[in-house]
Amino acid sequence: MHTFVTDDDVTLSYLDEGSGPVVVLVAGFGAPATTWVFQQDALVRAGYRVLALDRRGHGDSEAPDHGATMARHGRDLDNFLTAVGVETAVLMGGSMGASTVWSYIRTTGTSRVRGVVSVDQTPKMINDASWPHGFYGLTDATVDGFFAKGIPATGHGPSTFASLLPVAKLILRLRSMPRMVSSETPPMRALLDDHARQDWRADIRAADVPILMIAGRNSQFWPSDHAVVTARDTAQGQVALIDSGHAANMDRPREVNEAVLTFLRGIGY
Repeated sequence: MHTFVTDDDVTLSYLDEGSGPVVVLVAGFGAPATTWVFQQDALVRAGYRVLALDRRGHGDSEAPDHGATMARHGRDLDNFLTAVGVETAVLMGGSMGASTVWSYIRTTGTSRVRGVVSVDQTPKMINDASWPHGFYGLTDATVDGFFAKGIPATGHGPSTFASLLPVAKLILRLRSMPRMVSSETPPMRALLDDHARQDWRADIRAADVPILMIAGRNSQFWPSDHAVVTARDTAQGQVALIDSGHAANMDRPREVNEAVLTFLRGIGY
């Protein structure tokens, strides 16, 4: 793993493999950069340089008590691109990693962004009369304390048992258990709460780059319709629905890789 230091003195780790056009991978809540290994393998074989970031509090990165906000995570991504000297990249985020990408674009713009891939992340977590595509059961009335004990079960999607095979395949490829982090610490709870209150729809609509919205048809967290609606409201939006749960990149890596590589070729990258 390589490291760099953010502008608030936090040491973050990242993977750097391959050569060619840059694709940056940002994993979701609790997940380390190594959970992208199946995508990393496919992208490197296809001629890309892959940079995979461990966000603060995740993987091998430092876990400070401060900075548990999506705004800070977006700034960390900006610091990362600057530290490694990336001028142009496709940014690919899974779950909260996708929200990190939108946070970066909200404050920094798209001058260094060739395209965006979102893997199963609704742009608005809270459901209301105009947006029924958020986290199951999350509303303005329930948001306070909703994630106080971590991510609640929703009764949707594949069971925990059904998810064991993809995890086993991941462990076999990595030859180790991926270093997942607990949601029980105050910073992680604060991060979940801040994430739940965000609305990235306007940022996505305003983004002047190609966007691929990948969604798991059987996501445990939200309806896959979020991807269809979001892409429809963008100038350069595309959709790929995968027969998987939330962690589509691990559940169905071949299908996700095909969708991503097709998207990259389609935008001439």
